Amino acid sequence: MPLWEMNLRHLQAIVRIADLGTMNAAAQAVNLTQPAITQALGRIEQLLGIPLFERRHDGMVPTDAADLFVPRIRAALEHLASSHVTMSRMRALLALADSGSYNGASVVTGLSLPSLHRAVNDLSLSLRRVLVERRGKAVALTDAGRQMARTFRLARVELEAGLAELEALKGHEIRSIAIGAMPLSRARVLPAAITRFQRRHPQVRIAIIEGSRAELVEPLRNGAIDFMVGALRDPLIEPDLVQRPLFRDRPAIVARKGHPLEGRDPSLADLAAYPWIVAAPGAPLRSTWEQMFAEAGLEQPPVPIESGSVMIIRQLLIHGDHLALLSLDQVAVELEAQWLVALRSAPEGMERSIGVSTRASWRPTAVQAEFIEDLEAVAA
Repeated sequence: MPLWEMNLRHLQAIVRIADLGTMNAAAQAVNLTQPAITQALGRIEQLLGIPLFERRHDGMVPTDAADLFVPRIRAALEHLASSHVTMSRMRALLALADSGSYNGASVVTGLSLPSLHRAVNDLSLSLRRVLVERRGKAVALTDAGRQMARTFRLARVELEAGLAELEALKGHEIRSIAIGAMPLSRARVLPAAITRFQRRHPQVRIAIIEGSRAELVEPLRNGAIDFMVGALRDPLIEPDLVQRPLFRDRPAIVARKGHPLEGRDPSLADLAAYPWIVAAPGAPLRSTWEQMFAEAGLEQPPVPIESGSVMIIRQLLIHGDHLALLSLDQVAVELEAQWLVALRSAPEGMERSIGVSTRASWRPTAVQAEFIEDLEAVAA
């Protein structure tokens, strides 16, 4: 895709053409001559391989391509929010942030070291902010540099999404969906939604990045993943994220087949007599587990092992008398195989909300919006 061949000022001109409807008015708005803005539009349309406007005697009429691409340009420019940012400066800082060194940035981009240094230094001077600092023989982004890199990544995501939608409009499918999958979502809802979606869109690429919320939240905020699926947080502490629930999950107390408590309808006092495997403090299931015993007025039982990995928990449960609080979806296969049994459900009111977390500024592509609809359908 021709992302780095574009000129941000030319992209801004395209937005103004769409807003104002004539080349004359757009030229004045971006301080270019009419021949210059005509040439800029022609250059962008040549790179894209598709017309953005119909030239009529009474003005410029956006095509379907412009209806897809202009909102992406607008969103990217809102992230950048500075006339000092150029595409070359943006590319240089992102390459430095992603590779961790100027040499690495040079290898990734194919640009020379002097041009990379010049682009980053010019950006720093024009913004009057120190973006990079030396640490011995290495370089690192400052807090301001990391924040700038995040805004650049989000702008790049918008432009790449717009370019992918234009390719789809031309019949060339390169759109993709990057999903952050937390443990519970991997058991049932996410595989079912992917299967449903892929029947209609077999050529859309889906990347699943597995991890805990702590591991996935920064990639989400940086634009590396499009959304996360899993247990929601209440309260949500990140102001730049939003959550939408899919369903409520009521976990159960799970043990090995043949556990001394199997078939006894155990009380919480009975359960408190055994050691537990529980996720680390701060995880939703850990909070539910703590609440379960606190509301019953019982001391928390011992937790000799902390783990959020269902695979590890399963094997430990099978070979001992530990207990765990899990969603039945997470151990459906083990329950069916009778390796594990559910001793009882968690008490009433111990449900947790499972859903989708996205950036507040996220604008899904058509296929991403469809995938969210499939998630909602499967969850229902």
